[in-house]
Amino acid sequence: MHHRARTARLIRFALLLVIAILAALIALLASSSARAQTSPARSAITAEGDMPMSDFLALLQQIAPAAADGAKVYLGAYRLQCGRTPSSTELRHALAREGGDPVLMGLIRASQRQDLATRNQLVRQIRCPAGGTR
Repeated sequence: MHHRARTARLIRFALLLVIAILAALIALLASSSARAQTSPARSAITAEGDMPMSDFLALLQQIAPAAADGAKVYLGAYRLQCGRTPSSTELRHALAREGGDPVLMGLIRASQRQDLATRNQLVRQIRCPAGGTR
């Protein structure tokens, strides 16, 4: 039993560490992109730091594959529940604010553990902003 609790603490620590690194990289990216960069292959990054979702998910996949998988599930469920897809800025805020959106963080953990039951339960807990529900 002690081994299981220790493993759970290590997993939690690793996830928090990944989230902290991700938040730092996102902040760095947002501050360096404040001057509306463009790439021949991509659209412009706006002054607010919004970037194409595919680019953001690709970056997340490189840093933390479970986080990218959880984010993809979150985006799909949010789209179904709320009738729209959050912007990459909204997703970054959901990852970074006060330890992260509990549903999104839970989906990341469920993806890391490959826990389909928990994932399905969390998907039903997604809440839309006022006026955004279908």
